[in-house]
Amino acid sequence: MILRIIAAVPLGYAVASLWAMALARWLPGDPSQVTIVATLAAFALCALAAMWAFAARSGARALWTLALLGAIAAVLTWVSVDATGRL
Repeated sequence: MILRIIAAVPLGYAVASLWAMALARWLPGDPSQVTIVATLAAFALCALAAMWAFAARSGARALWTLALLGAIAAVLTWVSVDATGRL
């Protein structure tokens, strides 16, 4: 149960934050509007991550799945920063 709580609360928040950064950098449009859309999507992702943490077959699977999703978002953000040269 402890692994599920760790996956749901801090890791779910981290994954949602990473995806908000990735979406804000990759979606086309006005930067202020894209940031709002990415932040709103992150709220939904945070809720989905918490639900997945308690619906997964095991706590370890929940941790690894969410960590993998966060790593994918971090790589997408890093590629964007590396390509454009700005934060």
